Amino acid sequence: MKRSSWRILLFAIMLGFVFVLAACNSGEESKGDKGEKSEEKGEKSEESGEKIYSIEDFSVETTNEGEAIEGGHFKYGVVTDTAFEGLLNYNFYSGVPDSEIIKWFDDPLLSADETHNYTQDGAATFEVDDSGKVFTFTIRDNVNWHDGEPVTAEDWLFAYEIIADPDYTGVRYGADFTVIEGVEEYRNGEADSISGIEVVGDKTLKITYKQASPSLLSGGIWPYALPKHVFKDIPVAEMAESDAVRKNPIGFGPFKVDSITPGEAVVLTKNEDYWQGEPKLDKVTVQVVNPKTVVQALETGEVDAVDSFPTDQYPDNANMANVEFLGNTDMAYTYIGFKLGTWDKEKKEVKPDPNKKMADVNLRKAMWHAVDNNAVGEQFYNGLRWNATTLIPPSHPNFHDTENPGIAYDPEEAKKILDEAGYEDTNGDGMRENPDGEELVINFASMSGGDVAEPIANYYIQAWEKVGLNVQLVDGRLLEFNSFYDRVGQSGDDDPAIDIFQGAWSVGTDVNPAGLYGRDALFNFSRYASEENDELLADGVSEEAMELEYRQKVYKDWQQLMLEEVPVFPTVYRAILSPVNNRVMNYSIQYNWGDLHEIAVTQEETEKAE
Repeated sequence: MKRSSWRILLFAIMLGFVFVLAACNSGEESKGDKGEKSEEKGEKSEESGEKIYSIEDFSVETTNEGEAIEGGHFKYGVVTDTAFEGLLNYNFYSGVPDSEIIKWFDDPLLSADETHNYTQDGAATFEVDDSGKVFTFTIRDNVNWHDGEPVTAEDWLFAYEIIADPDYTGVRYGADFTVIEGVEEYRNGEADSISGIEVVGDKTLKITYKQASPSLLSGGIWPYALPKHVFKDIPVAEMAESDAVRKNPIGFGPFKVDSITPGEAVVLTKNEDYWQGEPKLDKVTVQVVNPKTVVQALETGEVDAVDSFPTDQYPDNANMANVEFLGNTDMAYTYIGFKLGTWDKEKKEVKPDPNKKMADVNLRKAMWHAVDNNAVGEQFYNGLRWNATTLIPPSHPNFHDTENPGIAYDPEEAKKILDEAGYEDTNGDGMRENPDGEELVINFASMSGGDVAEPIANYYIQAWEKVGLNVQLVDGRLLEFNSFYDRVGQSGDDDPAIDIFQGAWSVGTDVNPAGLYGRDALFNFSRYASEENDELLADGVSEEAMELEYRQKVYKDWQQLMLEEVPVFPTVYRAILSPVNNRVMNYSIQYNWGDLHEIAVTQEETEKAE
């Protein structure tokens, strides 16, 4: 399955979409053999003289056609300015840095193709009955955990039971689970087992869903098992902090964890018993690389590749001699969110609060009008991020509403809206008071990371100041990744000091946005809920939505509702760039690519820049 991203992670939580951009799928134009320079990318902007790039100029897979050596040590960098959290299990992790480590040693049981639909090529195959509600999965006989124990249907059921357990401390529980018969009763303590999940053989699992839904075949099935023989004696509330997650994690993926330096690096060795065949590499090291030193790490050969290269650094390094830059349209977007309520831990749902500072939709719309996201994309990212219009990204063109323009940059319209809504400067200091005449200070949380994080945050603050809004950074500074998401509500506690925040979502495979904006979604950090939103989200996964045109209409209406309500607004869509050392073969950043065991190298040492 796809990595999420920083981008938070979070991905595997979300579902995703049905089609991908044809331009991103091509990669047919070879850049030549190793050492041959590709055509120069980008065109100069007439206004700034800076180069503006397009994601369509990049391949999604390496073009190196050299001869692979036997074995080799591949070094992979996860670009982040913070330590990885160390929740090294798909059932417990929450951030992309951890998922970028897990993918090397654990696999999903189901595979998906480039259009995000499940295939029969994974570690498990499946059949669907005529009702579309009953799925029968069969795990392949040669799929074994790293300790030699077979991966069983009991292990898969166990993962569902743990996530649905009331003592579960992770973030997975949500719409993908409540659609299964009996899960909510199990969660509420009304049943001792999940009635809709049945083990019918050592390797066969049957799941009955409440209704047929298009989501099920495009990411709506939790595909990760949990080794019951390892976790069965650990209390559910203690699992996330156990050695089985943090110190000695196992999976059934192509590599096995050999050693962990907490927060910094994980060393893995090949799993000779891997179900898809023995990996070509002998060893993989996954390590944290700070965005400020990622160029040096690549040039010196400290790493062979990184999960994502800061796009703001690309123009100065586009001609790095020892790497090939791969690119794809990221299944993600950046956004500004408004705090409209809190999270009810007992009911596990959003609790809207009409008294919140940002409760007035006119204030929210004005703040969107006030910012020029086209300029942000060009000035800070040289075109590798671009103005976002709706909350379904263009990486999913079958559902992204290309005809919806979003809310345009228009500071004069922002001022007009604020005036009419009663936000006026009553004391002559240049800043608007609220309609009650009280001082209005809007507290803004934004993450650190990369050279442009602070300038972009400052840009937004200055843009809002130009329309008379006093916006200040929470604590007077940017927040590091883990602290940011804890404070905006990932822990279930919403910091009352935060009024608005800048975040990023890495979406997954099914278009269903309920995992981010549903009433019962922990990741609904704006804490927005409405009856119309509930109805549209439910309609989008209904049996009627099995018809493509019907589902398209539902999500077109949902995108428009989000423009009218503005619980959040998207700022930029994103390109993802991944530089890969010239010695590396068989590497891809295509959606759902799962052939890590095929990666090979053409020489022992990582090639260095001249």
